[in-house]
Amino acid sequence: MKPPKFDYYKPATLEEALDLLEEVGDDGKIIAGGQSLVPIMNMRLATPKCLIDINGIKELDYIKREDDVLKIGTLTRQSVVETSEEVKKYCGLITEAIPKIGHVQTRNRGTFGGSIVHADPSAELPLVLLTLNGTVQIASKDEYRTVEAEDFFITYLTTDIMPTEIVTEISFPITEGRNGYSFQEIARRHGDFALVAASCHLTVDDEDQISSVRLVLGGVEAVPLLIADFEDVLVGQTLSDELLEEVAEAIENEVEPESDLHASAEYRTHLAKVLAKRALTEAYERARG
Repeated sequence: MKPPKFDYYKPATLEEALDLLEEVGDDGKIIAGGQSLVPIMNMRLATPKCLIDINGIKELDYIKREDDVLKIGTLTRQSVVETSEEVKKYCGLITEAIPKIGHVQTRNRGTFGGSIVHADPSAELPLVLLTLNGTVQIASKDEYRTVEAEDFFITYLTTDIMPTEIVTEISFPITEGRNGYSFQEIARRHGDFALVAASCHLTVDDEDQISSVRLVLGGVEAVPLLIADFEDVLVGQTLSDELLEEVAEAIENEVEPESDLHASAEYRTHLAKVLAKRALTEAYERARG
C-alpha cells in the first residue's frame, strides 16, 4: 500500500521546523526514522497533509553527560545509543533494552526520541524512560518545557506533546553507588513487539538491603505501568522468595490487560508476574555485585 499525497519539507534548523509546525498545525507531521509513521501512513491510519523531515537538524543528534544527567538528542539513532560506551557506563538499562527493538536495520534508522514519542505501551524505550525516572524536553516556537516521564504518556499512542511541538532531548539522572537493572520481555518472534515486558532499576545499601526500586511493566495497560504499591514492602529488605511472591500478588491485583489476537488477559497477567520477578532478581544480583 502507498500513502496518500502529501507536501514534503526538510528544514535545516530547529527554528525552521518549529515555524513550519506553527504554520501547518494539525495538518503536519514530524518524520525522522519513519519506522512507525511510514507503515501507519501506508495503511491510511494517518493521513497528514505535509511531512516535516527533521533529519537535517544535526543539533538534535548527540549523547552527552552534564553533571549527574545523561542527555540524548531526539534524533540520535537507536543503533548509536546501543553501541555508546557512555550510555553503557551511566545507564546500562538502555543498552540492555535497545537490542530487543526490531532488528539491526530498523535500529539503524529508528531514532531514540521517535520511539518514545510514538508511545507504544509495549515498546522498550518508553518503559526505560519511566523506569529511570527520565524527563522529556519539548520545544515550541514560544518556549521549551520539561515533562516528567510519569506525566508524558497519556494513553495508547498519545503523549503530552502538542501538534506545534517537537521533542528535542531525553534526559536520565545518573545513579551512583550500588545499583542494578534488568529488562525482560516475551515476544512471539525476535523483533516483534513484546507481549509483556518488565523493566527494573534498584539500589542497595552496604548491607544488601534495597534502598530504592522502580519496576515498570509494558503490554498490560494503555501506557507503561509503574508498579508503585510494592515499594514500601521492598525498601529496607533483602530480596527473598517471600518478597517476590508479595510483588507477584500486588501485580495480579493491579494490572488489567485486555485479551487480543496475540494473548489472553490471563496469559498477559501471568507473564507480568513471571517477568517482574525475573527482573527484580537480576537487578538485585547486579546491584550486589
